[in-house]
Amino acid sequence: MYRESYGNPRWSMPNETIWRPPTDVYETDNTVVVVIEIAGLGPNDYEILLSGRTLTVVGVRRDPTEKLGYQQMEIRHGKFRTDAHLPWALEPSGQEATYENGFLKIVLPKATVRRVPVRATAKGDEAEAAGTQVSEARADAGVESEGGAS
Repeated sequence: MYRESYGNPRWSMPNETIWRPPTDVYETDNTVVVVIEIAGLGPNDYEILLSGRTLTVVGVRRDPTEKLGYQQMEIRHGKFRTDAHLPWALEPSGQEATYENGFLKIVLPKATVRRVPVRATAKGDEAEAAGTQVSEARADAGVESEGGAS
């Protein structure tokens, strides 16, 4: 009944769907690495986009030969897209991508921890001076400070 309703799937034209290639994401001490298995691409067949902590690779794998009908079809062709959501903070530059032996490898440097310097402001100086004046006033009044007798 299924074949009668939708025709013979062996001879029908495949619907144009966006497929997802196999994708691995792993980390090293200093980098996040995304590897996508996508053989048969040229340099203009894909695009790599990094937005915040989401890496997206989109493209098209074209069927190199024209066929009348498939006897067996397991290799995906057409538009593809894969998204990798990265839980690590990344550096804004230093990304590298290589395509070799059917694998697209993207290396993203992790953000390094940076020390944020703290500097005193004019208000901080005033607060410190006010604290000193309070301590002096307490000493003049004969009031003990929190740390002991004055």
